[in-house]
Amino acid sequence: MDAIDNMIAIMSSHLHTLFEGIRGQALSFAAGEHVFQLGDAVRHIHFVQSGLIFLIRHQSDGAALVLQRAEAGSVLAEASLFSDRYHCAAEAQTAATTWAVSLRELRKRLAGSSAFALAWSQYLAHEVQRARLHAEIVSLKTVAARVNAWVAWNGPLPQRGEWAGIAVQLGVSPEALYRELARRRSLTNPK
Repeated sequence: MDAIDNMIAIMSSHLHTLFEGIRGQALSFAAGEHVFQLGDAVRHIHFVQSGLIFLIRHQSDGAALVLQRAEAGSVLAEASLFSDRYHCAAEAQTAATTWAVSLRELRKRLAGSSAFALAWSQYLAHEVQRARLHAEIVSLKTVAARVNAWVAWNGPLPQRGEWAGIAVQLGVSPEALYRELARRRSLTNPK
């Protein structure tokens, strides 16, 4: 997992350099604010400069499925490059800033720069690896196994106020995650 994260960091850095030369606009979002909604017309591709944004699809039972956990250096909903409408929603989990590049501008850059096209292709390949790893985590049978895998992939759990977002990423209820974390605390701090 470290190798994947290192490759993604390298590609994100390279994409960041390439995105700096593309016309766009900086957009800021407050925690809880939508970057876009399901069904909105795709006009921009967002390069996340700061914060955390979830790409979410809401299920028929109301459950939220996190499709992407986009942090600084990530391209949000990159598969939308050739779509007319977003097939999911994007919501800032923390205050976030993106560099919004028009579809036309990005497509022009891809067609006109083999270096950018190669960097974009490499980034997408690494994102596929990351998506497969996420699928592996949510396929694990127990909450404990999912938490262990998440920690191995992302590092220590964030502060308590962010645990509900972790539960969504793990595909478990917040209550199930809280029970697992309480169980772990009781094991490390017996009375």
